[in-house]
Amino acid sequence: MPVIVKVSQNKNDKTTAFGKWYGRVVSTKTMSYQELCKHMSEHNSVYGEDVCLGVANKLQYCILEQLLEGKKVQFGELGTFYLSVKSTGANKEEDFNLGVNINGLFLCFAPSRTDVNNLSSKMLKKKAAFINAKDLVESKGKTSSNPSQGETSPNPSQGGESGTTSGGNNSTSSTPKLTISRSGSGTSSVTIGGNAVSSGAEIAQGTEVAISVTPAEGQTPTAMLNGSSITLTESEGTYTGSFQMPDGNATLVINSGGNSGGGVDQN
Repeated sequence: MPVIVKVSQNKNDKTTAFGKWYGRVVSTKTMSYQELCKHMSEHNSVYGEDVCLGVANKLQYCILEQLLEGKKVQFGELGTFYLSVKSTGANKEEDFNLGVNINGLFLCFAPSRTDVNNLSSKMLKKKAAFINAKDLVESKGKTSSNPSQGETSPNPSQGGESGTTSGGNNSTSSTPKLTISRSGSGTSSVTIGGNAVSSGAEIAQGTEVAISVTPAEGQTPTAMLNGSSITLTESEGTYTGSFQMPDGNATLVINSGGNSGGGVDQN
């Protein structure tokens, strides 16, 4: 399947680009973590799917561990992972309190412009194939789903912007996994129905997962799922919150405050 491009017109009359037509790439689906590892094993590799999955899991854990130790992590030609915080301002430097003014921890990725340009050049030389989404919709009878190859077909009701995998949806048979990373000198627990959940557990999509954090003295804990903050409610010194497991692998980062380092929970 070639790269699909949708052409749309700029209708903002307050910009110099008004009335011009631009192209943007249309994604047909989101490849899951398990699908990526399976592809790795089948892509001129001598390693099986389980080995590729194990290596990818180890890489993921190590990246998180190094980030929580205050390092940036370069990821090959693609770019660099790093952490960022969201904070409220203080009138004086001495008034800034990490537990109070810091209210968000984010996982960020900065692509390497030079390397990305090189990768784009390589891709264009190897696979310079593009198709207009409009043409794809008009010729939908020629691009029907091919279950044997896992190809996608356009969805006319959505203007051809997205496709559906064979079987009619983008879900996979694999159960999503939850990676738990903790930092801070306080304590925290992650449970489902009162039962403890450890890092790497497989959890069905939509399952309610509870979080309970008792932070270090004078600290305000934070919890984030895939980079988005989870609301924690305080009651008698304990902060609680919850979230529903998404349809893909997820990373839960809990900071209970204090000076202790952190890493991926291996319990």
